[in-house]
Amino acid sequence: MSTAIASMIHVRPMTTADLDQGYALSAALRWPHRREDWAALLQLGLGYVAERDNAVIGTIMFWAYGQTAASLGMVIVADNFQGLGIGRNLMRAVLDAAGERSVNLRATEDGRPLYEKLGFTACGFIHQHQGSGFAAETFQTAGSDRLRPMRLDDRNRLIEIDRAVTGLERNALYASLFADGEGIVLERDGKIAGFTIVRQFGLGFCIGPVIATDVECAKRLISYGLSQKTDQFMRLDVPHTSGLSEWLDSCGLKQVGRLTSMLRGQAPVADSPLTQFAIVGQAKG
Repeated sequence: MSTAIASMIHVRPMTTADLDQGYALSAALRWPHRREDWAALLQLGLGYVAERDNAVIGTIMFWAYGQTAASLGMVIVADNFQGLGIGRNLMRAVLDAAGERSVNLRATEDGRPLYEKLGFTACGFIHQHQGSGFAAETFQTAGSDRLRPMRLDDRNRLIEIDRAVTGLERNALYASLFADGEGIVLERDGKIAGFTIVRQFGLGFCIGPVIATDVECAKRLISYGLSQKTDQFMRLDVPHTSGLSEWLDSCGLKQVGRLTSMLRGQAPVADSPLTQFAIVGQAKG
């Protein structure tokens, strides 16, 4: 396509009126997001679209976590408009909005070169696991460990734990997770040693985040979550360092993809003995 066509494309803020067209773009790529998932993502952050002749041909979204960090995702450019610099223009709009914040994202191999040119560096990998008809392993709780549903009075403490583990201010994200999901807490000696949230997403349900003291506690939380949805399609996104991928494969939740975690700016400072074994999602981290 010519530069004349490129000059007819402009980037503007995304509104709820763009959700149908955004959803259509992701559906064309066979992404699992429902329109409801798009709406929830936009409600939590802000987005931009690339538009030509009133048609949305590209999207991007951005979520600020306080004044120091942010995450971006939902970066799509329609196939027949590739190579015109649309992705770069969308990225510049988001990075301008991010200001001095550090920004993280999950990159495909096709997208990674652009992100590297914009100052992002690789910092790990995310393994996508999913499936139905899985075998949820049964774990016996040890000692004083106790699995239970999340209570209302857990919410502030779970946000504090997440902040210490990730270094991120994600209060609004957790308000959404609490409203839409089912929380599971692992107690040890009367204190929270881990938790996860199971929520509807895409083709079925997603488990994440999973935050725990060790990998065995993470497995207990995941197994409990799976046991509540045995007839559903389930998905988890786990860091490559989690130690969970082989186990998830054995449970029937096969690894179907790998994305590169990338960061622009300083990494948030974490200060916790707990670990994030599964992320909230590829877009939101």
